[in-house]
Amino acid sequence: MSHPYHPYKLKRLLSIISLRKTTEVPSPTQSQSDNLPVDVEMASEEKPAVAGVESTQPSSAPQTQETKSHTLADILSGNVDDEQLGNNGPGEEMDEDEPETEAKEGYCVECEDQPAEVTCGTCSDVYCQVCFQAQHRKGNRRSHRTKPLTAKRTAATRSKQPLTTINGHHVVAGSPRPVEEEFLDLGPDSAPRSGATTPAPPAPLPSAYQPALGASVGDWFFERAKYIPMRLTPEERKYLRLLEGALTVSEYTNKIDIISFSSSKPRRVVAQIRELCSIISGLLLAADYNLGQQLFSERNFEANATFYQEIFEIGRRHKIQNPDRMRDSYGKLIYLLMDAQTPEVQDMLGFSLIDPEAPTVRTVYHVLEELECLDVLKDDLISAATMEIIAEGKERRQVQKEIKMKERAVETLASKYGGRSTRGERSNKPELIRQCLYSIGDNHAFLRVNRDPCDKMIQYLKKYFHPTEPKPSLAIRSGKDGARLSHGHEKQYAYVLQSLTLWREILHDMFKLWSLAEQDLLSPTTTYRLRDTGQGLQRVQPCPRTSRIMHSILNKAQQNIGSWVGSSVIHLGDTAVPNALMFIDKYSQIYRILLPITNVLRQIPELTANPKSAIRSYIDQEFGGTETLIIEILTDFFRHAFDGSGA
Repeated sequence: MSHPYHPYKLKRLLSIISLRKTTEVPSPTQSQSDNLPVDVEMASEEKPAVAGVESTQPSSAPQTQETKSHTLADILSGNVDDEQLGNNGPGEEMDEDEPETEAKEGYCVECEDQPAEVTCGTCSDVYCQVCFQAQHRKGNRRSHRTKPLTAKRTAATRSKQPLTTINGHHVVAGSPRPVEEEFLDLGPDSAPRSGATTPAPPAPLPSAYQPALGASVGDWFFERAKYIPMRLTPEERKYLRLLEGALTVSEYTNKIDIISFSSSKPRRVVAQIRELCSIISGLLLAADYNLGQQLFSERNFEANATFYQEIFEIGRRHKIQNPDRMRDSYGKLIYLLMDAQTPEVQDMLGFSLIDPEAPTVRTVYHVLEELECLDVLKDDLISAATMEIIAEGKERRQVQKEIKMKERAVETLASKYGGRSTRGERSNKPELIRQCLYSIGDNHAFLRVNRDPCDKMIQYLKKYFHPTEPKPSLAIRSGKDGARLSHGHEKQYAYVLQSLTLWREILHDMFKLWSLAEQDLLSPTTTYRLRDTGQGLQRVQPCPRTSRIMHSILNKAQQNIGSWVGSSVIHLGDTAVPNALMFIDKYSQIYRILLPITNVLRQIPELTANPKSAIRSYIDQEFGGTETLIIEILTDFFRHAFDGSGA
């Protein structure tokens, strides 16, 4: 027998069950809580009870005759009023329900802090893009028709929102908001039914690729420059070596991320920070005696706060530019800065290790903004000034021609926007513009090494495999050859395509993700908990900024593909991915997997170009030809690299 759905009564029922269960857990005494460290959980979190299932544990509070039990069917059918639901027995008090407040006009009714973008004709509610897809992903709601809000209403809504500036962006105050995990189960059977209109696509994003030479650049460089770190100068590289040496010998995480009752954690943190600063001071004194004497003659850490802020910023900036560097020391650096942001540590230390006026790393946008030269990023000549010159497959004359063209473009922009040095102007203004242009070129090199292998693998997938015809087949079966998933050819093809597409979108915006990840990690208002996640003690910390942009990237990838295999939950701040540092480290390893494979596939035709070569004869004899070998390599990779065995 089916019962009508009463959301309000079901909510009251779940709150009662949850309250009864939590009252059975004894709270720690005051003396016990005083002896526990602040970063250790006092009690394990209770799992929510399942509605309609009675607990087998005896209740600590005896029921009286006035207390009457009700079945789930009675409650859902409306036979029990609110007063009977509120009768909780002696010794149990129900918290008053918070008054339900309607969302402000023009805002999404689900998240209540994002501007509404579409309206549902069936529900008569307005949603943002992400919330609409989450609420209408399955069931009868998939057939709901939508229509975009009028431009006038959207503009009026955004005009009422208070704006704030974050890293050069004008964003709505309070955004980005903390986003919890959302299960967007967009399986193959979740496609919109016939007659249903799909949500309107989001506003067009900047082009995925660098504008071609001679073409209009628009805002492509202007937007990306906000997250591109500045290339290190020779002087900054000297300080980087000092920092790397000090972090190498430091045992910060070994002495901080432990469960200890002998001393308070803030005191241990301050002692380790002072020790690290002392090591840096000693190394600087040994490398440059005059500068060391000038800075550390009084042996006062607080007086040299600016020096330590700059040297730690250099380390963070170098790591973003070179993800393969500082594999061990970067984790120590970030965890040290996380602890240094807490008010207790700052009070005991006397200064902050991060400049409050510039908490993010030094970017191209920030430097050009200081120089009042942001127009450089919209000059069409910037495409030639920042292009990456690849000598492979080109004649020496062609390479030299491209180098000269690039240098002429760099010098033209430096002289055009740098001007002549006069008294009162910065004499190194043209040099800083050159450094900004070279830093953008470094970003292009990063994309070529990290993002482009994903594009190449997608091209190989579409070239050698058909979405529906299993020749060759990509089907896998759980338990065979280590696979943990069972997919037919069509489902495995879609699964591989969606994974590569998502990787590609993430790596395209990696610098932006890294910037937001550091903001989450180093936020003084977002604390972490030290928990055993099954892989040792880890710092579990919410990642609101990173989570928000990841949901946008996921939404973009889903719209590009049109369907999704399995669940698309984003793990951030849980036992799987404890914090944003683990998230960044996870996706920065993708090129290590794909780049060797793309290099092999690219070189196979070159090695077999000569039909009389020994390697050509071997490939023909063993594999039946070059094409067959390439297909066999791709089939093996697409099957076993995406079989769930790494989960």
